[in-house]
Amino acid sequence: MPHFHPMDPAFPIQSQLAIDASPVVLINVFTLEAPDEQIFLQAWQDDAAFMKRQPGFISTQLHRAIGESPTYLNYAVWESTADFRAAFTHPEFVAKLSAYPASAAVSPHLFQKVSVSGICVA
Repeated sequence: MPHFHPMDPAFPIQSQLAIDASPVVLINVFTLEAPDEQIFLQAWQDDAAFMKRQPGFISTQLHRAIGESPTYLNYAVWESTADFRAAFTHPEFVAKLSAYPASAAVSPHLFQKVSVSGICVA
């Protein structure tokens, strides 16, 4: 089972789930011990397959840190916090968390796009 470490301890994922917003982007950083990478990748693949079948799921992409760092970043897009909340708290997903290696630490956080004039759109 992974250990949850909020990106912002003053506003953990449980608090974010209570806010209605759409669309939202989940950024989740995973750190683990190198020998656990294959177990992690299998657990993440199983989770991603579950999430992909959930209402409101748009896309996901897993990234690995360069070099010898066994750090991963998941970027997932959801239609709304309500959709993500339903999937994240679903009993089937919660049960899947036990497949993660004990060394895994996760830091999930929800974001929304920001418009910056001349640079990017929301």
